[in-house]
Amino acid sequence: MNMRTIIFATGNEHKMVEIRMILSDLGAEILSQKEAGIDVDVVEDGTTFEENALIKATKIAQEAAKYEAYQDAVVLADDSGLEIDYLGGEPGIYSARYMGEDTSYDIKNQALIDRLSGVPDEERTARFVCALAAAYPDGSSEVVRGTMEGRIGYEIAGENGFGYDPIFVLPQYGCTSAELSPEKKNESENGGQLLRERPRGPLGEAPLHLVLLRSSHVDHLPSRTSPTVCFTV
Repeated sequence: MNMRTIIFATGNEHKMVEIRMILSDLGAEILSQKEAGIDVDVVEDGTTFEENALIKATKIAQEAAKYEAYQDAVVLADDSGLEIDYLGGEPGIYSARYMGEDTSYDIKNQALIDRLSGVPDEERTARFVCALAAAYPDGSSEVVRGTMEGRIGYEIAGENGFGYDPIFVLPQYGCTSAELSPEKKNESENGGQLLRERPRGPLGEAPLHLVLLRSSHVDHLPSRTSPTVCFTV
């Protein structure tokens, strides 16, 4: 396997669809952790999105290095989530585990709406946060952070997303992220502007949210002077 291999530390199929779409012009082979045959549980015990993303990228890179085929692979990992100001930043880094990992997002979303019952629009501000980490073959690493601002709606709405998308309202459109087409979402979001500037490129969670990644470590990624946008949540 050559330098054009990127392993993304996730088992989230929704995320991989978006990642492949975003990085399609790099000419790289893009594999999920599972597709690369790396079966390891990573304990995300960091206190910030950045720490958790770096923990995942570093651990998976260590495992990938054990395979001859992945000696030159770049490993990307993200940690992302929803921060609601009225709730003191909850669910934050615990977004995926909020109310239990096996709890459906329909239940999680409704619970958050219920907790904001009676709270006016101006106090329902929120943001999706994504930190993207890259671990390189030479042992170096870097992590970047991106956000998408919005507010929490009054009901679950939309089918074009997952995770917390159906309750995350983009004020400029007056609808949730899950009600926008992928194309319109890219046009409207801060990350979408970066994508158009890019040469597009964390990764969201719950929808994948966009972050800026600069790299000069491998020849198939743009240079540090050329921003690459990647998703996450």
